[in-house]
Amino acid sequence: MSDQPVNPRLALLASLLIPGGGHVLQRKTQRGLMFLFFTVVLGWVSVRLMPETASFFSRHVGGIFLYGLSVIDSYKIARINWETWNYAERQKALDGNKQD
Repeated sequence: MSDQPVNPRLALLASLLIPGGGHVLQRKTQRGLMFLFFTVVLGWVSVRLMPETASFFSRHVGGIFLYGLSVIDSYKIARINWETWNYAERQKALDGNKQD
């Protein structure tokens, strides 16, 4: 039996709580930490570049954008792994039924 991958909804929730959290949950730690690092860095850079009178969203747009990409990427990877595992399990069950 193969190891069951992380449920995509759990990866989505982890990514929503912490940028890169879904990646870390899926054992893609380096990718998750890179997303976390660059979310903070781009958030800091955009705060420094925007004028004081800009809105909160405008001042943090770099970090928010990368945060969104992190959530989407984590869910996409988890969903692909989940569906691949489900397909393989169904094929094993069908092959087992043919042999009987």
